[in-house]
Amino acid sequence: MRGSSPQLKRCGSLYPYERSCNRLRTLSRWSATAGFISFISEFSRSELREQNYGSVFGQLWLVLNPLLLSGVYFLLIYIIGGQSDATRYGHLTASLFLFYLISNSLTGGVKSITAGQRLILNTAFPRIMLPISASVIALFKFIPTLFIFFIMRTFLGLEYSWNMFWAVPVLLIALLMGLGMAILISCINVYFRDIASFLPYMTRSLLYLSPILYQTSDLTEELKRFEIVNPIFYLLDAWSQVMVYAQAPDLFSLGHALIWALAIFFIGTYFFLSRERDFAVRL
Repeated sequence: MRGSSPQLKRCGSLYPYERSCNRLRTLSRWSATAGFISFISEFSRSELREQNYGSVFGQLWLVLNPLLLSGVYFLLIYIIGGQSDATRYGHLTASLFLFYLISNSLTGGVKSITAGQRLILNTAFPRIMLPISASVIALFKFIPTLFIFFIMRTFLGLEYSWNMFWAVPVLLIALLMGLGMAILISCINVYFRDIASFLPYMTRSLLYLSPILYQTSDLTEELKRFEIVNPIFYLLDAWSQVMVYAQAPDLFSLGHALIWALAIFFIGTYFFLSRERDFAVRL
């Protein structure tokens, strides 16, 4: 038809092809996402195999390391304070286990880019998958300690409650925070290699400044004001309320931890993606 308008031609001829192209683009995005997930899974498994994660002694050491450390700290608390109880030991152990989840994300993510130099130079893939893999490895290391803690708290005689399901959102916030820290510090380490040497002192400082060896109630109100700048302070406090005392966490603690986790994640991701093209030159 000569009198047909361009709009009718678009609807009658081009629109079906555009719709097919959109479907193909959607399928290609889903296939790319599936490929990324497969890459993260296989890369994490290979790293865990190198660390003997699949062996009995490898998983046993993942549990014994923080468990023995909590026993040493508990002994120090008993010697210095003169008294302690099962609840204090449960708080110490639960807080240490979650702290190790974030700490392992940091230590694994700090060298995830520099250690994958050959992979980055020879393969085209989103570089952000390397620090994501480090966080996945930290999660796999955390899972056995979670089972051990439930067995231990049963022997300690701590109560169970439906409020313990609050552990799910608290754990998700901890994973988001650990992921954001891994992404941010992996990018910083490309430009400042000394950050990897400084990291053990930073994690040790976080250990002492967080409510692990002590409880939040032990601090005065003046000291609590300074803990706002500690991103994991109220996260560990909420975790202790849920896992040890079987109580619903304080909304302020959840809100504080969530704001810090989102801020670190978005800042780290933006900084990483904006500098990603320079990695090949810096490495």
